[in-house]
Amino acid sequence: MTVAGVMSGTSLDGVDVAIIDLRGPGRWTLRSFSSTPYPPRLRAALLAVSNAPTHTAEIARLHFLLGEVYADAVRKACRKAGLGLRQLDLIACHGQTIFHQGDPVRFLGRPIASTLQIGEPCVIAERTGVPVVADFRPRDIAAGGKGAPLVPFVDYWLFRHPRRGRVALNLGGIANLTALPPGATLQDVIAFDTGPGNMVIDALVREHTQGRMSYDRDGRLAGQGRVDRQLLSELLQDPFYRRRPPKTAGREQYGREFVARLRATGRSMTDLIATATALTAAAVAIGIDRYVRPRMPVDELILSGGGAFNPRIRAHLAAWLPGTAIALSDDYGVPAAAKEAVAFAILGYETWRRRPSNVPSATGAHRAVVLGKIVP
Repeated sequence: MTVAGVMSGTSLDGVDVAIIDLRGPGRWTLRSFSSTPYPPRLRAALLAVSNAPTHTAEIARLHFLLGEVYADAVRKACRKAGLGLRQLDLIACHGQTIFHQGDPVRFLGRPIASTLQIGEPCVIAERTGVPVVADFRPRDIAAGGKGAPLVPFVDYWLFRHPRRGRVALNLGGIANLTALPPGATLQDVIAFDTGPGNMVIDALVREHTQGRMSYDRDGRLAGQGRVDRQLLSELLQDPFYRRRPPKTAGREQYGREFVARLRATGRSMTDLIATATALTAAAVAIGIDRYVRPRMPVDELILSGGGAFNPRIRAHLAAWLPGTAIALSDDYGVPAAAKEAVAFAILGYETWRRRPSNVPSATGAHRAVVLGKIVP
């Protein structure tokens, strides 16, 4: 089965498409991967409706516009792979998260958890003629989970080892990890969001460079500043880091209000970028030391996502996790940049086969459920 996995994450930087051939659990081949940045006006419009007061008309229009954008991205990926659209069997689209609240709050008299990913799958199906699986997170929330993280099912497929303890760490807008004990079963998996990944760093870099740069290439700006240890210590007092898994984070915690709070400290922008970079790694190390090491050895840390290419983050991780081998997922056969798009292709495949693919130990769901909705 040939599946296109479409992913656009909390960094709001664009659309990733991975086309893979699937022959069953653990047997897959990457045919093509491409990434298309969001045009500045579209990114600004998405940011304006993400965890912010807005108008329903704006959300509805963006919902349908993103369907067109995703369909265009799939066509581009097919051209790169030398495939016609009719050679695709399925498209699996995560959509763009504009709100996520995995922990219930009282609303109109009831405790309600909620999430919203936009990008109308009916538009994608109409433009491509290919069945679409989308809207993966709500079923897990309906089953009592937090709707995230969902990638642990795929990490278990890809990285488990009979004798070595491995942690797969995705450094996207938010950082999330999947811990796989030696010889793990799916029920043994430990997974949770650790805190910010690239989200805070990217926002500071855009502001510092007045939009000329969207991320800190090679950690150069962080290298021009210094880590403010006092500020870092204050940030790490956030109760989130002491909360036991399952737990999830997003733009609601680490978006514009968090960045404004950092600016209000009066530190230089390069010092703030350096400190935000250290925060990403420190939060990961705290999560591993508190909630993973007591249950398993951590022999290997396998990095993916955009932050995997930031040498400053990697250096901090090496300093705070001595004795753990650190490598890119490329070394395990999964390109780091393509990992999440590949993951949603696999999750879509499982949905198409009517098989559950959430991991209740990771999300807190009462049971394993089939994720997503199918547009035939």
